[in-house]
Amino acid sequence: MYSEFTGAPFFVLRDNATMRHIFLVAVSTALLSGCGKTAAPVSEAPKPAVGSFGVDLAQMDTTVRPGDDFYSYVNGTWLKTFQMPADRARYTTGTKVSEKMESDVHSILEELAASKAAPGTVAQKVGDLYASWMDEAGIESRGLEPLTPYLGRIAAVKTKADLMKLVGDIDYTAPFSVGVYPDNADPTKYTVWVGQSGLGMPNRDYYLNKGPKFDAYRAAYREYVTKLFTLIGDKSPAVSADRVIALENKIAVVAWAPERQRSVKETNNPMDRAGLAKLVPTVDWNVVLTGVGVGDAQHFIVNETTAIRDGARLLDTEPLEAWKAYLIFHVVDDRAADLPRAFDQANFDFDSKTLRGVEEQRDRWKRGIGAVDGYIGEGLGELYVKKHFPPEHKAKVDELIANLRAGLKSRLESSAWMDAATRAQALEKLEAFEARIGYPVKWRDYSALAIERGKHFENVTAARHFEWNRLAARLKEPVDRNEWLMTPQTVNAYYDSQMNQINFPAGILQPPFFDPHADPAVNYGSIGAVIGHEIGHGFDDQGREFDGAGKVRNWWTPETNAKFIETTKKLEAQYEAFCPLEGACVNGQLTMGENIGDLGGLEMAYAAYKLSLGGKEPPVIDGFTGDQRFFLAYAQAWRGKIRDDAVRAQMLTDPHSPPAARGQLPLRNIDAWYQAFGVKEGDKLYLKPEDRVKIW
Repeated sequence: MYSEFTGAPFFVLRDNATMRHIFLVAVSTALLSGCGKTAAPVSEAPKPAVGSFGVDLAQMDTTVRPGDDFYSYVNGTWLKTFQMPADRARYTTGTKVSEKMESDVHSILEELAASKAAPGTVAQKVGDLYASWMDEAGIESRGLEPLTPYLGRIAAVKTKADLMKLVGDIDYTAPFSVGVYPDNADPTKYTVWVGQSGLGMPNRDYYLNKGPKFDAYRAAYREYVTKLFTLIGDKSPAVSADRVIALENKIAVVAWAPERQRSVKETNNPMDRAGLAKLVPTVDWNVVLTGVGVGDAQHFIVNETTAIRDGARLLDTEPLEAWKAYLIFHVVDDRAADLPRAFDQANFDFDSKTLRGVEEQRDRWKRGIGAVDGYIGEGLGELYVKKHFPPEHKAKVDELIANLRAGLKSRLESSAWMDAATRAQALEKLEAFEARIGYPVKWRDYSALAIERGKHFENVTAARHFEWNRLAARLKEPVDRNEWLMTPQTVNAYYDSQMNQINFPAGILQPPFFDPHADPAVNYGSIGAVIGHEIGHGFDDQGREFDGAGKVRNWWTPETNAKFIETTKKLEAQYEAFCPLEGACVNGQLTMGENIGDLGGLEMAYAAYKLSLGGKEPPVIDGFTGDQRFFLAYAQAWRGKIRDDAVRAQMLTDPHSPPAARGQLPLRNIDAWYQAFGVKEGDKLYLKPEDRVKIW
C-alpha cells in the first residue's frame, strides 16, 4: 500500500476494515415572505478559499526566474517568512489542511466528552476515550499501577519457553512481526505475513551509520533507555540499557535496508508451516501463532527472510537477562504516552526533539485527536463526515477522476516505449481500477470494544486488542474489498496494490488541495495531480508487479521491461542529485515509487485538465493562463519546511522525497511546463528534450 504524504495523522499498513454507510444531509431552505413585488437579491458566486482563483499569489517571489527555481518562484515569500511552529518537525500544505481538520474534530470530541451519550454507542466510546486521554491528573495519580502486570510477566520469565510465550503475545515486542493481510497469489483470501521488527530507533541506519550526528543520536538513545529504566525503579538502569542496546545492535546488523524492503520480488516469499519452521527454527511457531490467535494458519508470506531468521536466532544465542531487559524497555517505551508525564516527556525528548528537531510537545488535545484516530478512528470518522463532507464534493471529485482515467488511457494507448502485449495488460489493469472517495460504504462495528472513563491505559489496551482480534478473525473470511485503511478525517491518500484501488478520505478534500469554488486548473494541478499520483502507483516500479486483479504476476514483456528500467534509472539520477543538506541526498531507489507517482500523476492531471476544457481556451486570470495556473497550483500543493534532523530522518526512512523536490523536479520532465513559463536552455532547471523522462 502506498500513502501520499508524510507527517500526516496516518500510518498503518493493512489494519482497518470498512463497512457500509449512507448519510443524508438535510438542507434548510429560507423562504422569502412578502407580496412577490420585491425581487430576491442576487447572491454572489462563492469565492475560492485561497486567493482570487485558488492560488495564494502573495506567497510568490517573482524576483526568481521560473526556469531557475520554480518552487521558490511559487513559494519564495512563504519560505522566507514562515516561522516553523515549535511543536512541528515539518510544516506543509498538508499540515495546514490538517489544522482545519483538527479544529473540526476537536469540536466534535469536546462536545462528546461533555455529553452523556447512550452506553455502548460509538459516540459514548469516542467521547470517553478522548476524555480518558485528557484526564492527565488521573493518569498521574495511577502512576505505574496499570503497567505493573506487564512488568510482572517479564520478571517471571525463567526459561526460553517462558520467553516464547511473551514473544507470542501482542503486548510485547519481538525481533519479527506477524500480520494478517491479503495473499499476493490470491487477493480474495487473507494469509499470515511475517516481517522483520524489533528496533527502538527508526531503522538500522541509526545503529550502523558513521559520523558525529549518528554518534549523537546513539548517545541520546542510550540516555533515553536509561531514563525509562530509572523511572520504573530498575536497580541498575545503565546496565539494563546497555543490554537492550547491545541486543538491538545485533538485530540492526541483520536487518534489511529500507530500499530493499520495498522490493515486491524480494519480500514475497510464500511458504507453508513446515517451510516457516525450517527457515526460522529458533521460534516455536506453535506457541507464537496460537498466542496471537492464528494457531490454525498453514500458509504464510515471509518478507525479509534472512533478517527474520537471523534476528530470531538471537533468542537462542543471547542471555535470557538481555531479552528480559529488552522486553521491559519496549513495553514501557511502547506505552510511554499512556503513562505519567515523566515517561511521556522522556519519549518526546528523544523521539521528537532529538530525532526530528521538534522544540515543544504538541498541545494534549491535539495529540488526543491522534490517539482517538488511531484507536477508534472510523467511529470518529462517522461523526466527522456527517458535519464536514457534503455529497456534492464527492460528485466533483468523481468527475476529476473520470477525466484522469481517460487521460491515462490515452497516454497508454499512444505510449511509444510499450509493446502491444504489455499495453493491453496495462489497459486491462486501468479498466479494473477502482476509486473510493470520502468514507467507507459501511461503518466498522465497535460493539465488541469496551471503553470506560478514568481508565486510559486499559482503554488503549482494549482498543489494541480489539483491532488485533478483528484482524486475526478475518483469516477465515474472504477479503473485504470495502475495507478502508485510512479514517475519513485523515489528510492523506493511498493506493492499494492488492485491491487495485485508490482511496481519498474526506479530510484531504479541502482547500487548497480541493476547492469546489476554485478555478478548474487549480483543482487539476493540486488534487488532480495527487489523484493521478495514486493511480500511477499501480504502474510504478513495485506496483507494476501486480496485475489488475491484485495478484503478483509478471505481465511485462522482456523488451518493454528493459525500457522501463532504463527510463527509471534516468529519473533516479535526477533525484539523487537533490541534496537538501550536506551529506543528506535523496535515495533514488528508496523514493523511486513516489517519484514515478509524482511524475506520472502530473502528466495524467495535465492531460485530464485539457480533456475537461472540451476544446475551449480557458480565460486568463490575474495575468496567468490556464496552464500557468495549473503548474502554480501543483507547486503550491507541495509548499513546506522541514527541520534539519527531520530531513535526515526522511532521507533514511521515508519513500517520499522532500517537498522542494516533489514540487519542482517532476516539472523538469513536462514539456507543457517549459512552454507555459518560457523555460529555455541556460535556465537552471532546463533539461534537453531527449533527457526528459517520459513514463506514464
